[in-house]
Amino acid sequence: MTSETPRSRRKAVIWIAVVAAVVVLGVVAAAVGTHLYTSGENAKASAAPSVAASRAPSTLDASDLTGEWTIGGDSEAGYRVHEVLNGSDVTVTGRTDSVTGSATVDGTSITRATITVQVADIATDSDQRDSYFRDSAMDTSAFPTATFELTEPITGAVPSGSGTTKVEATGNLRLHGVTRAVTATLEVGLNGDGVDISGSIPITFSDYDVQAPSLGFVKVDDSGAVEFLVHATPAS
Repeated sequence: MTSETPRSRRKAVIWIAVVAAVVVLGVVAAAVGTHLYTSGENAKASAAPSVAASRAPSTLDASDLTGEWTIGGDSEAGYRVHEVLNGSDVTVTGRTDSVTGSATVDGTSITRATITVQVADIATDSDQRDSYFRDSAMDTSAFPTATFELTEPITGAVPSGSGTTKVEATGNLRLHGVTRAVTATLEVGLNGDGVDISGSIPITFSDYDVQAPSLGFVKVDDSGAVEFLVHATPAS
C-alpha cells in the first residue's frame, strides 16, 4: 500500500482551497445579486397615492359641488404587496389608469360612489409577474373587474379652497368574485375642474379566495393594500 506523498497532500489542500473559494464567491455573488435586485425593485415601487402631491387651483365654487360626478381621466388604481426574496424584503406596486365610476355629492358630503377598475390592465415592470397576477392569482378572464361601492355617506368630505380633508369611507369591495365590507382611508381635495380622492384599503388576499404565491425563493404576504387616486368632475 502506497502512502500519500507530501506533494499529493499539497495538491489536495490546494484543490480544497480552490473549491472553497469558488463556493464562497458563489455565495457572495448570490447575496450581492439579491441585494441589487431587491434594491432596484424597491426603488421602482410607486409612492402611495396622495392628493397633496400634485394639485392645480380649483375652478369650482360651492354651488358647483352638488350633483352627479363622473370618475375617469387622470385616475389610477392598483395594489401594494410585500415579498420576501431569498430572505430580502421587496415592495411591489402595480398600477392602471383603466378606472371608471360615478358619485353623488350633496353640498360637501359624498352620498354615493362606485369605482370600477379593470384588473387585467394592472401592470408592474415585470411581464412574468403580471402574467401570474392576471392568469393564476386573479383569473381576470373570469373576474375582469374590481369594484368599490360606498355604503354609507361621507359627511363633510369635500373641502373648500386649497385645503384637504381626511375621512374614512365604509363600503363593499368586490374582488375575484368575492364581496367584503371594507373601510378605506381617504384624502380629498379640489383640483382644477374637479375633486381628487386618494385612498388605501388594506386587504387579506385569502379573504377573496386569492392564493398568494410561494415559489420557494420568493414568498408574497397574504396581506396587502388596494391603492387609488381618482379624479371626479361634474357630470353636467
